[in-house]
Amino acid sequence: MSQNEKQQKQTAGNAAGGGQKPRTAISPTRAEDYPEWYQQVVKAADLAENSAVRGCMVIKPQGYALWENIQRGLDAMFKATGHVNAYFPLFIPKSFIEKEAEHVEGFAKECAVVTHSRLEAGADGRLVPAGALEEPLIVRPTSETIIGATYAKWVQSHRDLPILINQWANVVRWEMRTRLFLRTAEFLWQEGHTVHATAAEAQEETRKMLEVYADFAENQMAMPVIKGRKTDGERFPGAVDTFCIEAMMQDRKALQAGTSHFLGQNFAKSCGIQFQNEQGALELAWTTSWGVSTRLIGGMIMTHSDDDGFVAPPRLAPQHVVILPVERDDATRAAVREYCEQLRAELTAQRYAGEPVRVTLDTRDLRGGEKTWGWVKKGAPLRVEVGPRDVAAGSVFAARRDTGEKRGVPRAEFVANIAATLGEIQDNLLARAKAFRAANTRIIETESDLYSWFTPANKDKPEIHAGFALAHWNGDPAIEARVKKDLNVTIRCVPLDDEVAGITGNLTAGRCIFTGEPSKQRVVFAKAY
Repeated sequence: MSQNEKQQKQTAGNAAGGGQKPRTAISPTRAEDYPEWYQQVVKAADLAENSAVRGCMVIKPQGYALWENIQRGLDAMFKATGHVNAYFPLFIPKSFIEKEAEHVEGFAKECAVVTHSRLEAGADGRLVPAGALEEPLIVRPTSETIIGATYAKWVQSHRDLPILINQWANVVRWEMRTRLFLRTAEFLWQEGHTVHATAAEAQEETRKMLEVYADFAENQMAMPVIKGRKTDGERFPGAVDTFCIEAMMQDRKALQAGTSHFLGQNFAKSCGIQFQNEQGALELAWTTSWGVSTRLIGGMIMTHSDDDGFVAPPRLAPQHVVILPVERDDATRAAVREYCEQLRAELTAQRYAGEPVRVTLDTRDLRGGEKTWGWVKKGAPLRVEVGPRDVAAGSVFAARRDTGEKRGVPRAEFVANIAATLGEIQDNLLARAKAFRAANTRIIETESDLYSWFTPANKDKPEIHAGFALAHWNGDPAIEARVKKDLNVTIRCVPLDDEVAGITGNLTAGRCIFTGEPSKQRVVFAKAY
């Protein structure tokens, strides 16, 4: 048995009992300090780090590989629904933002503003801004107005519609309190912007893209979500309706993972997007916008990871399999290395989810334990150790990241079953996340129960949150605001489906828990990121 195997056996023994605290790779653990645990997982998995610019992040290769896989998956889904990609300017004239009153009110406090065009040396030799701009430019917080101004030039006739365009870009929103991936001053995202001849077409587009996001979250990220409509108090500034997907993290807080907005004719009116209909009359167009961001990576971390680090769902993992040669001496090194190279070639020739299996052969000169724990923390779905005995037996020693199961298996069998094994890991992560969400979702029937549910039982650990509460509400925004003020709890969404977290048949009409007045259906209350 290698030293690394002894370490893992000792860890498993500690976890099983004996009065000793289990060894974990991440400190503090989730139970000890969830926010700090999250930061340490990001660091240990080598996903990102804070930059020299306050509030901004450097996405490292391991983290960017996740984003590339997200991009590739979503981009294929967008194109399958008829969308194409384009790119629009980073800078937006202030007058454009001001055209839509609700929009500017919603984003004004987050805008970064460019007021000068260059730097010049001052009297003391230090650089100072010069060349004041005639009109300040806003660094893109979102693109409805700049894209709308462009569409106003492109759209003349009903024959020009629909326009179905997406862009992959960065945006800037000044944030006072930042956290890697979840909330940073600059982040990466995609934003779709479409134009339609009728309200019905635009509404259909809004719901279609919401379904795309929900499909991706559940089937690619293994992150179960609730599809719903935002309340008026929570909708996107300038939208008529905002739809969202909401996921539960392991601290039981909600994460808004994606949004799709029916903008009505608000932006068409402010931007002048109009067309000549089939009868020759001018009409205002109907528009939508929809987007997800690098926040999805934060969602994956908080949905699947454990006290040993990141757990990557196979569909998006940068590596499916990591091969770790166990080279004890010079006499066996060449044979082990050759065996590993052959194994890598055989695995790469296999396909999982329509793509070649992604394999990394780690030949770095590191101690076995250090190398193994490094890949545990990075969340690789499968680790394979190969030593001289494995070469002689034609086998591998494989470990699953999701369950911790480790076993020797014939090499040919491991290769032949690789797609099935990765599929099992993906399915297990989704099932585990669904079970956690179901266990932490409750039907609430009274106002006092709602307040009790969201009041921490342990005042010393206020970060231990309740989960999702399904309760009736009469639609009064004053009640919504009071609950937010009292409990820091918001209505995450009005569910679109008659099933939430495995609970069915309880979302129909009833009585508001606050007033006793009629309520069309239950809504989802939760603390949120």
